[in-house]
Amino acid sequence: MMISVVSTVESLPRGTGTPAPSVYQRIRKILSRDLLVTLALGQVLSLLMCAIGLTSKYLADDFHANTPVFQSFLNYILLFLVYTTTLAVRQGEGNLLAILKQRWWKYMILGLIDIEANYLILKAYQYTTLSSVQLLDCFIIPVVLVLSCFFLLVRYKAAHVVGTILCLLGIGCMVGADVLLGRQQGIEEQKLFGDLLVLGGATLYGMSFVCEEYIVKNLSRVEFLGMMGLFGSFFSGIQLAIMEHKELLKLPWDWQIGLLYVSFSAFMFTLYSFMPLVMMRTSATFISLSLLTADLYTLFCGLFLFHYKFSCLYLLSFFIIILGLVVYSSTSTYVVQDPRVYKQFRNTANHRASDLLLPSNGILEPSVAYTSFRPESGEEPTLSVI
Repeated sequence: MMISVVSTVESLPRGTGTPAPSVYQRIRKILSRDLLVTLALGQVLSLLMCAIGLTSKYLADDFHANTPVFQSFLNYILLFLVYTTTLAVRQGEGNLLAILKQRWWKYMILGLIDIEANYLILKAYQYTTLSSVQLLDCFIIPVVLVLSCFFLLVRYKAAHVVGTILCLLGIGCMVGADVLLGRQQGIEEQKLFGDLLVLGGATLYGMSFVCEEYIVKNLSRVEFLGMMGLFGSFFSGIQLAIMEHKELLKLPWDWQIGLLYVSFSAFMFTLYSFMPLVMMRTSATFISLSLLTADLYTLFCGLFLFHYKFSCLYLLSFFIIILGLVVYSSTSTYVVQDPRVYKQFRNTANHRASDLLLPSNGILEPSVAYTSFRPESGEEPTLSVI
């Protein structure tokens, strides 16, 4: 055995260690099973967004249903029935009353942000073009990046920047195809107002995503969804009574429109329930990039359902976005957890987590934790308690 080992070592070229990995091995290392599963989960979210968009289009075009608040209200009611009631029967610190006592006002603000984000995006389709909505709702990506850097203290690398740019280029190809095919609907004098609605909705979505990432990773997925159901149903119910009660009375109610509302609610509820699971595995930035393909799936479905014109730029856009997701996911991000600037969502007066960040001598020292599907080779993450 010793002879075989020595002969093997001597057979290697001098000055070299293990043989350099081939291109195939490098690609296989990047496209790991975890990465492929994560990409698939992101596309499931994107398909759910596509289904939500299609049902909304049928409601608006076939039944002239201008009810964005009512559609969101149905989703929040389902969240309340499933997750808020789950919190109500819990015992201990995870109980509904205990959560409300500690941080009710924070969830109230987050609920209002989420409600208005949904409302602004759905309302914008009445004033601006489809291409403008597709292009401007990408504003959620820089919002999530900036908020993650400042509030979650996430640090990005060059691969993340390149991946993000590729995803945005893919959206640019899709918008370019829409312009070339003449898919420009909308009233020109109201277009600016619609564009502002999209930018406002994208900003609020970015804030909601970043808050959701922190809550599901450090508190509880059920707590987040339960609080969204509680405050979302309450405030959207008030907004519904003020703004859309007349619209609901005008609708030609039958089994078809009822089925569309039920389908929309089911897709939205599934999206809200499934997104925190993906968020725990990835990040708000990755999900924002993954959802860019939702518009493409809608366009592909529109080829058969609404007889849209086809362009090869749509396929090019899809592959560029997927390539950007692969590049973004190939490198790990890391979080610098410094208690001097890190703002916790939880009530620190009733939790010991913040105390664990303090060393025995009382000096505040920042630490680093890697947050990715897998640490890069040669990098050892340092665990710290949030």
